[in-house]
Amino acid sequence: MGQQSLIYAFVARGTVILAEYTEFTGNFTTIASQCLMKLPASNNKFTYNCDGHTFNYLVEDGFSMAMPDCGHLCVDLADLVDMRPNAPLCFAAYCVVAVESVGQQIPIAFMDRVKEDFTKRYGGGKAATAAANSLNREFGSKLKEHMQYCVDHPEEVSKLAKVKAQVSEVKGVMMENIEKVLDRGEKIELLVDKTENLRSQVFMEFLAL
Repeated sequence: MGQQSLIYAFVARGTVILAEYTEFTGNFTTIASQCLMKLPASNNKFTYNCDGHTFNYLVEDGFSMAMPDCGHLCVDLADLVDMRPNAPLCFAAYCVVAVESVGQQIPIAFMDRVKEDFTKRYGGGKAATAAANSLNREFGSKLKEHMQYCVDHPEEVSKLAKVKAQVSEVKGVMMENIEKVLDRGEKIELLVDKTENLRSQVFMEFLAL
């Protein structure tokens, strides 16, 4: 994967960008900011396509709240006009702009890494009140590090992204199992064994990658 495959990244609280990083120049920063203004305030992953690049976003409830695993939604940049323009500003947003040929797994893995790192450092504290771009000096270099890691280890991060997607599917199956158990009165002890088996299946699939 070339170094130019991931070209810009930021972390935002609502529409306020707290930290960003890029080694390139262009209007991609403006487009990314415009997309941020239009994001629905719902826990999800979004990919906007524009001129051979993808603008990838991971949206969460906030820095101090529990963050559930979410699905992935792809829409075209033109569809932004139909999205909510006045979304609440309490959500956390992680963004990376990538060359379209990179695909989806690398950008998603990058955003997951950034979210985990940023939340550990600032979640529930500094991030809730920080001014625009005030964390550039502290976290801008971390965005660079995560970007470089994903560029240098594409196969590894792709595998991790795939496993996380499988785990999300397993969680969905577990929810279905719970509903079925409640319907027929099955004992909860049996349910625990079954869900553990599901986790084991995902782990074995990961080892086989």
